[in-house]
Amino acid sequence: MHPSTRRNALSLSCGFAALSIAIAAAPAAFAQDTTVSDVIVTAQKRAENLQDVPVSVVALAGEKLQSTFAAGDDILALSAKAPGLYAESSNGRAAPRFYIRGLGNSDFDLAASQPVSIIQDDVVLENVVLKSSPIYDLDQVEVLRGPQGTLFGRNTTAGIVKFDTVKPSEEVKGRAAATYGSYNTLTFDGGVGGAIVPGKVAGRASLLVQHRDNWINNAFTKQKDALGGFDERAARLQVLFTPTEALSALFNVHGRDLDGTAAVFRANILTKGSNKLNANYDRKTVYFDAGGNNPQKYKGWGTSANIGYDFGDVTLTSITAYEETHGSSRGDIDGGNLSGPGFIPFPSESTDGIKKLDQVTQEIRLASDTDGPLSWQVGGYYFDASYQIRTDPGFAPATTLEQKNTAWAVFGQASYKATEALTLTGGLRYTSDDKDMKVVSGPNPAAAVSVSDEKVSWDLSAFYNVADNVSVYGKVASGFRGPSIQGRDIAYFSPASTAKSETIMSYELGLKSELLDRRVRLNGAVFTYTIDDPQFSAVGGGSNSNRLINAKKGEAYGVELDGEFVVSPNLVLTAGYSYSHTEIKDSTLAVAVCAQCTVTDAKNAAGQALVNGNPFPNAPEYTLDFTARYSVPFGADGELFAFTDWKVQGLTNFFLYESKEFYSKGDFEGGLKLGYAKLDGAWEAAVFARNITDEDNLKGAIDFNNLTSFVNEPRIVGVSLNVKM
Repeated sequence: MHPSTRRNALSLSCGFAALSIAIAAAPAAFAQDTTVSDVIVTAQKRAENLQDVPVSVVALAGEKLQSTFAAGDDILALSAKAPGLYAESSNGRAAPRFYIRGLGNSDFDLAASQPVSIIQDDVVLENVVLKSSPIYDLDQVEVLRGPQGTLFGRNTTAGIVKFDTVKPSEEVKGRAAATYGSYNTLTFDGGVGGAIVPGKVAGRASLLVQHRDNWINNAFTKQKDALGGFDERAARLQVLFTPTEALSALFNVHGRDLDGTAAVFRANILTKGSNKLNANYDRKTVYFDAGGNNPQKYKGWGTSANIGYDFGDVTLTSITAYEETHGSSRGDIDGGNLSGPGFIPFPSESTDGIKKLDQVTQEIRLASDTDGPLSWQVGGYYFDASYQIRTDPGFAPATTLEQKNTAWAVFGQASYKATEALTLTGGLRYTSDDKDMKVVSGPNPAAAVSVSDEKVSWDLSAFYNVADNVSVYGKVASGFRGPSIQGRDIAYFSPASTAKSETIMSYELGLKSELLDRRVRLNGAVFTYTIDDPQFSAVGGGSNSNRLINAKKGEAYGVELDGEFVVSPNLVLTAGYSYSHTEIKDSTLAVAVCAQCTVTDAKNAAGQALVNGNPFPNAPEYTLDFTARYSVPFGADGELFAFTDWKVQGLTNFFLYESKEFYSKGDFEGGLKLGYAKLDGAWEAAVFARNITDEDNLKGAIDFNNLTSFVNEPRIVGVSLNVKM
C-alpha cells in the first residue's frame, strides 16, 4: 500500500472514532424506550457481544435473513448482504464461490480450494459441494472478515461465513415460513422442538422444501419449460442430552436431496466491445443442442456430536463430524448450437460429478471459564477427506480422479484485561496439510501428484474502550491457504497443475459504537493485506483450461461500515458499505485469453495477457446494502408493515485478464414485503417481491468459445406466511 493510502486509512479510522465519541457525549435527542438489540456472536468460539470482539464481524438474522430466501434462493442469495461479502457460481445450486474483502477463488472444479471457509454448526464444510448445503431453520449467520487462521485454521485467509441453526430447548418452540410465487415457486422452512425427557433430553426437527417449475424454453429442441426449475429437500434432527449440570451432548443428523438445473449458459448475449446484454438475450429462452437441458442432482447426509463438560474453571468441548455427498451436473457449455445465437466455432458440453465424498473432522478444545482478567483456550483439530471426481468432456471417454486431503493442527489463544478499558489478545496455530491425487480411470494415464506444507499462523489484537459504548481495536493477523492440486485438465489431455501455499499478512483498525442512547449502532474497519504466492485459477482461455497458478504477490486495502438506526419504534434502518482495492503484483504473470472478446491488457510474445496490476477476479470494487422497516399499529395487537432491502455491486472483473466484455458494474437488486404481523410475533402474512425491478445482471462468463455469460435469478412475486410458537 502506498504510504499516503495508509495515512488516509488511518485518518478515516480516527475520524470514525472521533465522530462516535462526539455523538456519544452529546445530549440524547430521543426517548430511551427503543434501542438496538444486543447481538451475540461466536467469532472467537465463545458467546460474546458483537461490540466486545476485536474482529470485523457482521451478523444476519431476523427479517433481513428471512426475506432473502423467500423466493427459494440458495446460499448465493447472501452475496452483498454483508459489507465485503460476495458470492457467485457457474455450477447452479452446487459449488458456490465466496469472496471476502475481494479475496476468493474463481476455480469452477469440484476439487477447488477456497480461502473463505463455510462453517455450519461448528463443522467445517470444506468441499465446494458441501459448501452448498441448504441453510434452513437458522438462528444466525455470521460473516467474519479477514484471516481467521488461529481459531479456525487453514483456508480462511479471506474470512468465514458461519451458520448457526436453532438448537433444541426445554421449552416447546416452533417456527415455520411458507411462500408461494411466480413459476410455481414454493418454499417451506420450519422447525419444532422441546423437552423429550424434562431436564434431561430435548430435541428439534427441521425441514426445508423448495420447488420451482421449469420455466426456460429450449428453442432449438422446441421444448417449452425445459429447464430452470429445482426441487431441494433437506431435513435435520437434533437431540440434546443434559444428564448432569456439567455434561451436555448435542447430536445432529441431517440430509439433502437436490434435483434441479445446473448453470444456464447463454451464447453470445454480449456484443464484442461491450458488456451490455444484446438482442440474443431472452431470459426465458435458450438454444441448447446438447447437455440434456442441464440437469443437476446431488444427495448427501452428515452427522455430528458436540459434547461439552464443565469442570468448573475450565470447559472441555469435543466436536466430531462426518459428511458425505455425491452427484453430478451436466451442461451445454457453449450456450447454443452451431447455428447460433451468433458465431459458435465448436460445440461443447461436459458432465462433472462427485462419485462419493467422505469428510471426517474432529476438534477438541479446552477453554477457561472464570471471571478473572485472563481467559484462554487451547485445542487440536483433525481433518480427513477423500473423494472421486468424474469428468466427461463429451468428446472423449470420461476421466475419474481420486483425491485425498489430511490435515491436523494445534492452537491456542489468550486474552488479558490489562485495565478496565484495555484488553489484549493473542493466538498461535500450527497446521500440517497433505494432499494426494491419482487417476483412477481415463484415456490420459497421468502420474500421481502429491503436495504438502506446514505453517504457523498467529494474530495479535488490542481492544480499547474510549467512551461508554464506543471502542476501537487494532489487529494484526497472518494465515495461509494450503497447497492445491487441480486435475480436471487431465480429462482434456493436459497435465495436472499445482499451487503452493498462499500466506497472508493483514492489518486492521476498527470501531465498535452504539450511539444516541443506543438507537444507533455504527461499526467500521479499515484494512490492508498482502498475500505472498496468492493462488489463482487461470480458467477458460482459448484452450478451455483450468490451471492453478501462483502470482508473486497480491495487495489490497479497503474500508467497511455497518450501521443500524432505530429512528422510532416504527422505523428501523440498516445500511452497510464496503470498498476494496485489490491488485495483482507480478510483472511476468501471463494467462491465456478469451476466444472472441476484446482484451485490454498488454500481451506477451505468446499472445497471453500480462495481468500485473489487475484486480483479483470477482472482487467487487464496492458493495452497498440497505434495509428499512416501517410499521403502523392496526387493531389492538397487530401492525401493518413494509420491509424493503437493496444491494448494489460495484465494478467486478470476471477473469484474471481485463476485457471490454467480461465485467459487471453498478448492478443492483431489491426486494419488498408488505403485510400484517402480530405484535407478539405469533404470525405474519405478507405479499413479497424479490428482484422487484426485474434486473438482468451479469454474474459471470464462459470465455473459451464465444461471448457466453450467465445472469441472476428472475423476479419472483408471491405471498408468504410465517408463524412462531
